[in-house]
Amino acid sequence: MAENKTKTKLTLIIPLILSAMVTGTLVGAFFAFSRDLPQIEALKSFKPSAVSRVYSQDDVLLAEFYAEKRDPVPLARIPKDLKTALLEIEDRKFYSHSGVDIRGIVRAIVRDIMAGDFVEGASTLTQQLAKTLFLTSKKTLFRKIQEAVLSFQLERRYTKDEILEFYLNQVYFGSGAYGVESAATIFFGKSVSELSLAECALIAAMPRSPSRYSPLVNPDLAMVRRNIVLKVLWARGHISEAVYKAASAEALTMDKGIRRMGRAPYFVEYIKKELETLVGSSRLYKSGLTIHATVNAELQEAAEASLNKHLDALEKRMVANGTGDQAPQGAVVSMDVNTGGVLVMVGGKNYEKSPFNRATLARRQPGSAFKPFVYACAVEKGFPQNMMILDAPVSFDGSRGDSPWEPENYSKSFLGEMTLRKALALSKNIPSIRLIETLGPLSVMELAHRMGIESRLAPNLSLALGTSETTLFELTSAYSVFPARGQKINPYTIESIVDRNGRVIFKAEMRKQPVMSPQNAAIVTNMLEGVVREGTARAARVLDRPLAGKTGTTDHCKDALFVGFSPFVVTGVWVGRDDNSSLGPKETGAMAALPIWIDVMERSMKNRPNAYFDIPDGTVQASMDPETGQWMSSDNPKAVRVLFKEGQEPLEEGL
Repeated sequence: MAENKTKTKLTLIIPLILSAMVTGTLVGAFFAFSRDLPQIEALKSFKPSAVSRVYSQDDVLLAEFYAEKRDPVPLARIPKDLKTALLEIEDRKFYSHSGVDIRGIVRAIVRDIMAGDFVEGASTLTQQLAKTLFLTSKKTLFRKIQEAVLSFQLERRYTKDEILEFYLNQVYFGSGAYGVESAATIFFGKSVSELSLAECALIAAMPRSPSRYSPLVNPDLAMVRRNIVLKVLWARGHISEAVYKAASAEALTMDKGIRRMGRAPYFVEYIKKELETLVGSSRLYKSGLTIHATVNAELQEAAEASLNKHLDALEKRMVANGTGDQAPQGAVVSMDVNTGGVLVMVGGKNYEKSPFNRATLARRQPGSAFKPFVYACAVEKGFPQNMMILDAPVSFDGSRGDSPWEPENYSKSFLGEMTLRKALALSKNIPSIRLIETLGPLSVMELAHRMGIESRLAPNLSLALGTSETTLFELTSAYSVFPARGQKINPYTIESIVDRNGRVIFKAEMRKQPVMSPQNAAIVTNMLEGVVREGTARAARVLDRPLAGKTGTTDHCKDALFVGFSPFVVTGVWVGRDDNSSLGPKETGAMAALPIWIDVMERSMKNRPNAYFDIPDGTVQASMDPETGQWMSSDNPKAVRVLFKEGQEPLEEGL
C-alpha cells in the first residue's frame, strides 16, 4: 500500500518538477537571452519588402519586381472571415494569451524530450511572427527560448490588432506569396478585400504547410484543407450549416497570373537595367515602387500580334520556296514623335524561346532604309527635290588592285535622268551612289550621327546602300527627326518613379537638340511621303492618312525593313533571320516588313484626329511634273505637290 502511494506521488510530482524546471528555465533565460535579441522598437519604423510595379502609358500592369511577393495592407481591408478562420485554425486564444502558450510549450518540450527530437511545436501567432521577423527556422532549445522572449516583448509593445496586422502581411502563404494580399493576387487574381468565404478559408489554411497546401501545387489537397477550415467555422458557430455547405461546394477557381506578368517582355527586360541604375537593385526589388513607363500596352499588343501573324505567313512562303530551315525573326519599335517616349518594343517572335532583343541589340544592315540620310544631306546642301540625277550604269575603280565596283539597282534596269524625289521614291541605288559621291560620304555619316545613329558607320560610297550595320532602335529614333521639325529628341522609356509614400523620386526630362532646320526636315518628310504616294510603299496608302517612310532591303533579301512615321508616331520594323541567311526571293521591305508597319500604324492612329505634316515658314508648295521636275498645273492628274525652299520652286513658264 505504502509503495503504491509512493508511486502515485512520484507520478504527480515528476510532471510538476518538469514543469517547474521548464518554467524556471524560461523565466531565468529571459534576462540571459534578451540582451542579444533584436530591438523590438525597430518594428515601429519597420517597412516590409514590397512589390515594385511597372505600368504602361495606358495604365496596364506590365510587370512586377520583387524579392518576395508582398503587398502590405491595413487590417481594416482584410475580410473578417479570413481573420476569424486564421485565428480558429492557428491560435484560438490569440486575444487572451500574453504571446506564449506556456502549457503548450511545456507539453511540447516534454514530448520532444521523450522523443529525443523536436517533434512538436507550440507556437502562437505572436511566436510565429517573432520567428518570421527575427529568427531562423532552425529548431533548437535556444531558438525556442528566444522566440518566447521576443513574443513577450511584442505583446508588451503592440496591441493585438497591430500584431495580427504584422502577421497577416508577413507570413508565407506558398507559391511565392508573402502576406494575404499577395496570396489573394497570386491564387485568385483579386485583392484580399474581394475574397469569398471559401477563398478566405483556403488562404487561412496555408501557413501550417504553405508548400504542401498551395492550390497551385496541390489543388486537391488544398480543397480538402479548405473544407476542414470551413467545417471548423461551422462547428464553432461562426457560419450556418447552409453557408458551410455552399462554401464547401464552391469550385476552386485559380488565376494563373502568367499573362499579367508576361506583357511586353522585351521592353520590361530593357528597362529593368535602367531601373537598377536609377534606384539600385535593392530598392527596385524591395521598396514597392510604382513605375510609369512610356510603352502603350494596346499598341504593344497589336505590334506583337501583327509580327507573329506575318512571320508565320513568311515562314510558310519560305517553306514553299525551300529557303533553309531557320525560321524568320523580327522586331518592332515605335516612338512618340513629339516626346521621344518608346511606345512599342518587340525584340523577337517569342521571348521565352529567344530573349535576345533584336530591336536594341541586333546590328544589321539597314539597306535602302539608310538612303533618307543621304537625301537629307543633299537637302541641307541646298539641292531641291526636282534636281535631276542620272540613273545609268557606273563603275568605280577598286582599291589596292581589287576589281572595279559596279553597283546595280534592285530592278537590274536603269531609267536615265530622274528627279531626286523619284530616285528616292523608287529606291534607286545608282542615283543614291552618285549623290553620296557628290556630297562626300563623311558629310552623310556626320549627319546620320547627329540624328541619332550611334553605331559605327564606314565613310565609303556603299554607305548610301546601307551597308554599315546599325540597330532598329537607333534607326527609328533617327527618323523621328524628320517629323519633329529637325529636333533630335532622345528616346526614353520611363516617365516617372513613385515610392510607396507617393513621393516622386524620378521624372523624365525631355531632351531636344536641333540637328536640322525645320525647313530641311519638312522637305525630307515630303520626299518620304513620295515613297508612300508614288514609290515602293504604295501599299500604305490603304491607311488614307499623311504618312512617310522608306523601305529597306539588303543583298539577297537577308534583311527587310520599313521605317516610317505619321505626324505623331514613328515606327520601325525589321524582318530577317538570326543566321543572316536569305528570307527568300522577292522578300523585300515592302513585302515582308511593310504589312507589319501598316498594322501598327493603323492602331496608333486609332482615336487620333487627322493631322498633316508641318509646312514651316520659308517653304512653299508647288505642283511639279514627277518626270521632269518642271512646273505642272495642279489640274493635271500626273502632277505631284512638292515642298521647296522659297525661291527654289519651279515656276510657270512666262513668270
